[in-house]
Amino acid sequence: MDAVGRKIVAILQAEGRITLTELADRVRLSVSRCQRRVRELEADGAIRGYSALVDGATLGYGFEVLLFATLSRPDAVDEFDAALAGIPEVIEAQRLFGEPDYLIRVVSADLPSYQHLYETVLIRLPGVRSLNSTIVMKHVVSPRPFPTRPPHGLSSKGPAASAP
Repeated sequence: MDAVGRKIVAILQAEGRITLTELADRVRLSVSRCQRRVRELEADGAIRGYSALVDGATLGYGFEVLLFATLSRPDAVDEFDAALAGIPEVIEAQRLFGEPDYLIRVVSADLPSYQHLYETVLIRLPGVRSLNSTIVMKHVVSPRPFPTRPPHGLSSKGPAASAP
């Protein structure tokens, strides 16, 4: 991704409701060229979508748990993934290398609501060997935009040349 693409992504991460005209002005492109660049970034998957940052507590989801899941058998992965996707209180999930197999963010109204979800849904997920819950006490770093500089070792034009 070049510097202009990175600048477009940085601005859209911080100001998702910016007008195309203002975005074009800020990155010094014509509106039509800026629109093409944004569409290219969307088509390439660099921009996956647009959303609002929402405070869960104001929606009644003030209780958050990090749930670690270990599966009993490797052939249950696809079924487990599909089942997780069908649980609205699961707001994020990652499959991990090693144990545990998954890190899952779950929200609920309170501890009794989470306990009910745990006992009636989560422990019955296909292939579950074990679940371990950790209650989130405080968000220290809230979700934030990705850094806009190239990752260490990469230039905006691709992998860095080998070090001497």
